[in-house]
Amino acid sequence: MSPDLLFFTIVVGIIFLLVIRALVRSIRLVPAQEEFIIERLGKYHVTLKAGFHLLFPFIDKVAFIQELKERTMDVPPQSCFTKDEIRVEVDGVIYMQVYDSVKASYGITDYEFAATQLAQTTTRAIIGTLDLDKTFEERETISAKVVAVLDEAASKWGVKILRFEIKNLIPPESVRQSMEKQVTAERNRRAVVQKSEGEMQSLINTSEGRLREIVNRSEGEKQRQINEAQGKAQEILALSEATAESIRKVAHAINTAGGPHAVKLELGQKYIQNLAKLKQSKNKVVLSGNLTNMQEMLEALDLNI
Repeated sequence: MSPDLLFFTIVVGIIFLLVIRALVRSIRLVPAQEEFIIERLGKYHVTLKAGFHLLFPFIDKVAFIQELKERTMDVPPQSCFTKDEIRVEVDGVIYMQVYDSVKASYGITDYEFAATQLAQTTTRAIIGTLDLDKTFEERETISAKVVAVLDEAASKWGVKILRFEIKNLIPPESVRQSMEKQVTAERNRRAVVQKSEGEMQSLINTSEGRLREIVNRSEGEKQRQINEAQGKAQEILALSEATAESIRKVAHAINTAGGPHAVKLELGQKYIQNLAKLKQSKNKVVLSGNLTNMQEMLEALDLNI
């Protein structure tokens, strides 16, 4: 084969391979949750959705591939100064999602880098308005403000900022030690307060128990005295009723035939028995009547019945 024919064959083969390569590259399969930005002769032409597509060789090309899935980006640690001039180191993570592939491709050179830089500057500005104690308490507020600023700027880039989370907020070692001492002191103070409250409650419970015991005892003593008084009253009432009944019976007996004489006889017997008992006493003087005439003594009793 002559050199000219060999050279021609090689050139034709290269051209054929280029054509085959262009034809193969013109066939595009777009995966789910992705979009291809197609340029025709250097200008934006169309956005290819998920599925099978065929491009014109040498005219159309895939300029950008945009993922529509939610993605995360780490915000590198940076030094920030709080309102009370305390330096803290802050880092975070951004959650974002592309919703307009054309804006994401042509609206900015690198939206991920831009979002990271904007998140850092916004975080520094917000923390500069807060004291150190507030920065730990208002993480959600800081995140919400950063998201609001980022989302407003990212809307021009075809990107939606879903949320921003602060991962670490680290103060200097000296400040951290003083904060730990403060927390320890507060914990000890609470322990002392709880102990004192427990002792106070114990004393209150003890005093209330003693008070209830005293009240119960006094109630019991009161009830005992009431019961004794009621018993004595019932006893006196029973004695008075028995005495009245006996008096009624005596009066009835006196009014019957021979009653006065029976009474006189009974009184005489009791009088004689009492004199016999008094006779044995050494410390009493007894002035008796005329014992020789008992009938006269009994008649001296005035029984006006």
